[in-house]
Amino acid sequence: MEFLQGRANSRSLSAIEVLIGAAVVIGHNVFHVVPNEVPILVVLGLLSFRVRNGGWAALGFKRPDSWRRIVLIAVLAAALRIVLGDFVIDPITGHFWPPAIAPEGADEITGNIKIAALALGLVWTFAAFGEEISYRGYLTNRAADVGGRSTAAFWIATILVSVLFGFGHYYKGPAGMVDSGVAGLILGTAYVVAGRNLWASILAHGFIDSYGVVMVYFGRRVTSRVELREVRSGGPSTSRAARPGCG
Repeated sequence: MEFLQGRANSRSLSAIEVLIGAAVVIGHNVFHVVPNEVPILVVLGLLSFRVRNGGWAALGFKRPDSWRRIVLIAVLAAALRIVLGDFVIDPITGHFWPPAIAPEGADEITGNIKIAALALGLVWTFAAFGEEISYRGYLTNRAADVGGRSTAAFWIATILVSVLFGFGHYYKGPAGMVDSGVAGLILGTAYVVAGRNLWASILAHGFIDSYGVVMVYFGRRVTSRVELREVRSGGPSTSRAARPGCG
């Protein structure tokens, strides 16, 4: 009986954490009443897994049996996301909404190797690590806790967190939110398929955003594939208009 009560309490606590995480995401991106959600979720996630799970391996920070498999999953996920975005999502959403809003300051990357290098640094730290710890490592796991951590629970959690990931890119407009939601679904799938190893989604996220930065550097408009909300010569701010992230 005590064991069952403990599991029920654990699920309730996880549900509360998910609700808090969702409130932070919506509060920042939609209502602008909360600071940037990524640092908040990273801290909450690391503390939660340290206290409740005894370490960060449960987040997905663990050495894989095969790095080759992890890299392959990441490359395939990145390629799928880019192809779907360019040839499926953008054309479909274009029938209903204006194109995704371009990140402020992204044009400064074009032809500017210094700003492009800064952008690459940001997407591999804040976006690839920060957002993957926040959304895939933390929120997906806690949402799956509520469903008993079954296989079905993880897939449902992946879908729900992908919707939240779309709201995390509210600044891009409806078309951009759909695009980012699909990106979140692909990244979440990579995470689950890799045995919930966070390195797969981190690498995929970094590959996607690196592609976006390189394309913008050479003058191609890929607003939904690079999300440096503001990259200025003086450095990025921490405002809602200045956050890098995967889309």
